[in-house]
Amino acid sequence: MVTTMAIQVSLEGKRVVLVPYMAEHVPRYHNWMQDEELLQATGSEPLSLEQEYEMQISWTQDPNKRTFIVLDKDFIKEDLLHGEPHVEAMTGDVNIYMNDVDDPKVAEVEIMIAEPGSRGKGLGKESVLMMMAYAVKNLEIHKFTAKIGDSNSASLSLFRKLGFEESSYSNIFKEVTLEYIVTDLRRAELLKLLENVITHTLSSDNPSDLLLTEEAIA
Repeated sequence: MVTTMAIQVSLEGKRVVLVPYMAEHVPRYHNWMQDEELLQATGSEPLSLEQEYEMQISWTQDPNKRTFIVLDKDFIKEDLLHGEPHVEAMTGDVNIYMNDVDDPKVAEVEIMIAEPGSRGKGLGKESVLMMMAYAVKNLEIHKFTAKIGDSNSASLSLFRKLGFEESSYSNIFKEVTLEYIVTDLRRAELLKLLENVITHTLSSDNPSDLLLTEEAIA
């Protein structure tokens, strides 16, 4: 099953590579989401494999969403080939949703490091920062939010260390909402981060994704 991706940008950092969510990733992603702990941590419902393929298509076509599969560079076999799924190195995903009808420049961000062997290595932090830098540069996002279950201490700690502050709490959902305002200083810091990221852009139907040109800045 092959789909046309709206995003064809990959971002290579120090420890991770963020690649578009491809059909080749779906079986392993589906396997992850059979884990009850991951479902609870991400607030997800279990899907059939067919539904997971449909979700992958939805993510690639929805203009208000961006998703990347996180690759752990320690597990990439042979050379990194941009445009290839590198399923062997899949370790999680990072997403943003622009679902605020009153302000389309607000994005909710999510991170999941699913592979136990890739946890505790700083991959989540690097992935979130790269996604935020991408969103600030390409989508002009000026505020990020994160909704995290109050029992998910690892994610709460990560986002707080990144500068997110609690804005509300839902007793019904037992969920904390954190927010991060992109001040001029923070914007400059995020864009500075991109200087150490290698970006590759293939052809795309989405103009916002073409703002990242194929270049390597060492």
